[in-house]
Amino acid sequence: MTTPVLRSAIPQPSQPADPLPPAMPPVPRIAVSAFCETAETTESIVAAARDRHMLRAQVAIHHGGIAAAEATLGSAHSPNVIIVETQAGRAETLQALDGLAHVCDPGTKVIVVGHVNDIQLYRELITRGVSEYLITPVAPLDLIRTITDIYNRPDSQSFGRIVAVVGAKGGAGASTIAHNLAASVARELGLAAVIADLDVAFGTASLNLNLDPPQGVADALAAPDRLDNNFVDRLMVKCADNLNLLAAPAVLDRTWDLDQAVIDKLLGTLRSAHPVVVLDLPHLWTSWARHALVDADMIVIVAAPDLASLRNTKNMVDMLRPARPSDRQPYLVLNQLGLPKRPEISVQDFAKAVGLTPTATIAFDAQLFGNAANNGQMLHHVQPNGRAAQTLNELATTIMGRTKKSADETKFLQALLAKLAALKRGGH
Repeated sequence: MTTPVLRSAIPQPSQPADPLPPAMPPVPRIAVSAFCETAETTESIVAAARDRHMLRAQVAIHHGGIAAAEATLGSAHSPNVIIVETQAGRAETLQALDGLAHVCDPGTKVIVVGHVNDIQLYRELITRGVSEYLITPVAPLDLIRTITDIYNRPDSQSFGRIVAVVGAKGGAGASTIAHNLAASVARELGLAAVIADLDVAFGTASLNLNLDPPQGVADALAAPDRLDNNFVDRLMVKCADNLNLLAAPAVLDRTWDLDQAVIDKLLGTLRSAHPVVVLDLPHLWTSWARHALVDADMIVIVAAPDLASLRNTKNMVDMLRPARPSDRQPYLVLNQLGLPKRPEISVQDFAKAVGLTPTATIAFDAQLFGNAANNGQMLHHVQPNGRAAQTLNELATTIMGRTKKSADETKFLQALLAKLAALKRGGH
């Protein structure tokens, strides 16, 4: 058993509410064994094991509490994490845990799930090296967060959020939305954002940003052993303040059958160093693309108001709902509304059919989008006060859980810090 990392049984001072919970990193590839005494706790652990944050972990669930854990582990190596439920009192629980300690391998983390809110019991458990004491009923996300906090640094706010942008069909404008959304996050909210163009063969991010980077995502994927923050930083190109691009090569000199493990490592590296990572996902359906979509913190589906988009959006929503039971539903952007002479499905009918209310609707504007694409500019450069640019700013604030006020405060603080730094330099 090891030293504690969390003290949930001790009352904590109240904190101001954050409209968007801190990003939570995935649980690493560990083995977890749970020994449950009640059906309620068993159901919570089953739900936690199915959550996307636990996809890398191997979870085994057994019937019985601390005694069953001691009997099972006495003849086998201990897993990385042991979860034991107890309905006993303080003395019996401590005595049982003393027996369990003799069969645990060094480094094993123990989480105790109890039915009594007893501060004295909590303190004695921590003294014995228990990592955490949780009180029933235990919500699946609370259990996941406890395991995550054991294996990751406690400042989870520094762990970036991944926003996956995917088109319901080819040509729906998902790449344009992804690039402009990242630009809005960087410009309006003052958050450092990265665009990761994962359409390796046909990506358009470098074109839309009028850049020609010599390196990018292909170099990262081709050298998985070198993937770390320094290596990836060297592959990125700066687009604007707070905005960087990991570009796709968009050449056809070779085929790219991407490996899910390498994509996982790349995204983990990006999110460990950048507050916001916007994925421009290609319109294809492979194991790595599905996994990247399911594993994202937020999902934006970009659809046109036609039947193919409606069908594909509904299919994605139906697939994502059981795969992400603890996450909010995808954000839906209905794009290219009002295309001349094209019959289209109304916003209300589209929303009713797919079971999602659109977060944003963007009207078709051939001149605006055409000029932006041909000149390698973001929409706010072409029409700074245009409706499309404003809609994307609103989408950015909604997705990131920020308000315009908080964004303005961020800019004010940045300007103030810059002035203070200038005064400090002038004083030397």
